[in-house]
Amino acid sequence: MPLSLRIPPEKEKLIKTASKKAGKTKSAYIIEAIDEKIGIIKNREKTIRDLAGWMSHQEAEELKKSLDVFSQIDEAEWH
Repeated sequence: MPLSLRIPPEKEKLIKTASKKAGKTKSAYIIEAIDEKIGIIKNREKTIRDLAGWMSHQEAEELKKSLDVFSQIDEAEWH
């Protein structure tokens, strides 16, 4: 279903810059942000922080390193 948004030029410029840096289209970047906001996907960094509260520092570091592979996956392509 098409959706139209009126985004102020300053924010559009920020979105364009951020999406380009992430290697995504503006639409993919916006959809990912919406998914994160409504809880469809959880920010990986937040997940690590949530889990790290009950882990030792070493365990948290190991978890962080093991999740690095996900930074190479474009989650927007899977939705």
